[in-house]
Amino acid sequence: MIRARLKSYFETSLAGLTQPTRSDWIFALRTVSAGLIALLAAYALKLDHPQWAMMTVFIVAQPVAGMVLAKGFYRLLGTLAGGLAAIGITSVFGTNPWLLVTALSVWIGLCTLVSSLLRNPEAYGAALAGYTAMIIGLPAFGQPHVVVDLAVARCAEIVLGIVCAGLTSRLILPKLAADAIISRLKRSILDLATYAGGAFSGGDPATLAGLHRKLITDAQMLAEMRAYARLEAPSFATRAHPVRLTIGQLLSALSAARALHSHAAPKNAALIPVRSELQSLVSELAATPEALDDTSPWVTRLDAIAGKARQMPDASTDQGDDRVGTITRLTIAADFAEAFKQVLRGLDALRAPVTGPSRSNRQPPALVVHRDYPGASRNAIRAGLATLAVAAFWLTTKWSDAAGTVILVAVVSSLFAARPDPVRVSWGFFKGTLLALPFAFLVGQVALPALPGFGWFTLFVVPILVPTALGMANPRTVGVATAFAINFLAFLSPHQAMTYAPGPFFAGSASVLVGILLAIGVFIVVLPVDPWRAANRIVRAMREDLARLCLHERVPRRSAFESLAYDRINQLMPLLQNAGRKGDAILGGGVAAVTVGLEILRLRAAQQRPSTPSDTALSIANFLRGLARELLFRAPGEPQTATITVARQYAAGLSERSGSADTLQIAASLRIIAAAIEDFPDFFTRDRG
Repeated sequence: MIRARLKSYFETSLAGLTQPTRSDWIFALRTVSAGLIALLAAYALKLDHPQWAMMTVFIVAQPVAGMVLAKGFYRLLGTLAGGLAAIGITSVFGTNPWLLVTALSVWIGLCTLVSSLLRNPEAYGAALAGYTAMIIGLPAFGQPHVVVDLAVARCAEIVLGIVCAGLTSRLILPKLAADAIISRLKRSILDLATYAGGAFSGGDPATLAGLHRKLITDAQMLAEMRAYARLEAPSFATRAHPVRLTIGQLLSALSAARALHSHAAPKNAALIPVRSELQSLVSELAATPEALDDTSPWVTRLDAIAGKARQMPDASTDQGDDRVGTITRLTIAADFAEAFKQVLRGLDALRAPVTGPSRSNRQPPALVVHRDYPGASRNAIRAGLATLAVAAFWLTTKWSDAAGTVILVAVVSSLFAARPDPVRVSWGFFKGTLLALPFAFLVGQVALPALPGFGWFTLFVVPILVPTALGMANPRTVGVATAFAINFLAFLSPHQAMTYAPGPFFAGSASVLVGILLAIGVFIVVLPVDPWRAANRIVRAMREDLARLCLHERVPRRSAFESLAYDRINQLMPLLQNAGRKGDAILGGGVAAVTVGLEILRLRAAQQRPSTPSDTALSIANFLRGLARELLFRAPGEPQTATITVARQYAAGLSERSGSADTLQIAASLRIIAAAIEDFPDFFTRDRG
């Protein structure tokens, strides 16, 4: 029994590793070839540290050409900024070692702060600027006159690696970001159709929740890919607006489908035809992926469904016991159909882009991201203190190899600081580094001293680096494999004349391993990451967003609110992945907060319409003020205020007072807000922290 389970476990774990795809092989062979070309060019140019050119290829290597160019571009910017900082700091403080390491530590802290507030690839460039100054500045310790030469040499090695990686990724069987965007968008459309089909037919809640999370993550990835594609081909700038618009509409359709699922429709003559047509459409689309090759029939059907949903049902039609509920669900169904239609049109726009700049006067949707300022400050303080503490140990003991330890502490404590679980990521980096050590020793200390030359070097390293690059192409092993590749080359330190010197080899390797372990200890001991505290900050920010929607005179665009809210939910997911039911409740509350926010925007729009009666507008204003007060000040355990009761009373009074479509829409929004807060009461209360 146990043997069978172990066999099944290892077969499942190794399935993705033993079956690389064609694109994985292309990526692996292209990356290794680019690395060898970079090393050969570094030899020809007689660079001081040729391994950095080859290492850079593996550092910036990505399956998609645009991602390589983006990471390479920001690596270059980070290297230049770090080099200039190293020159400035060393020139000013080079004669005083304590001031020098203090200034470098402060610089690393500042760069870690900026990096934690940005997203890839910009975040990578900011972190790199921090530890590049340390990599250049420490070797210039005691001899500040060489810092400029070190900075120039470092930049030359990096540029060479970036050029080789960028050219090969763009010219040798390239996988383009523009094509990847279209492919990912098509998958997202099919996933959205599957999700909507399950939502409209009462599908399995766990399956729907998983699809919902996947769609949120994919929407954020589409936004990242847009930046990669623009670096890959400047002509893609003409498609930037369709991509942004499509992402916004994808999130809107997701919100509407989720709202229809949360509030199951009563059986009545007005709603059943619309819901049935939507369910039929999304089920057909999900079952026939090739149907996306021609979206015009689907766009026509969605247009007709949206028009039918917006028609005011006749008062004589059987609408069950709740006319307001019927109007609510018809409105949400129309929103879903319209948003889904725009997503399909966005796919068409990406496949057939305009040839010139868009002259549309429409403002593109705002895509806003969450920034955790307290978390970024913690990361900055931790990185600066850790670097300074290890540097102080180095200066006190005068242990020469400890300089490598200082550099590794700076690298790891800044590069992985913003990860949801930096300890786990750093431990994966350590495992990859440790695995690289024996391979580097056998090749660099045994084989190459006996059989020197670039030909023998290629023969020895290709069988090692090709499987490593295949591991880099696998999402499950990318961290360990990348650490292996980088540190294998760092330990190997390839030069044209390789010598047997095990003493310096093991001393340098030990300083690297100790540096990584110290950085892991820093993550555990110094201002450790508390997932619940980070999640509470995000939840608090979402409540404050809702309060601002209620109170601010200027009403933000729907796309700005929606993209920021979903980005925050995306940040919550890795923090709560092991939190069980409590985590599911917080994620459910986050999605409910999106629904509440959209209904607040509807109320604000109705409040500002000239056709809205003054007493109705005043009632909306009073309700929104009360809701903001509840969101900001009610603590867990305190009894609910009258906000939910008032919402239902206002809704009932409005529906009795007038049967107009606008009035019923206002009543419907009030009902939806009350239901969402009632479903997740703890989410909408002030946290104790």
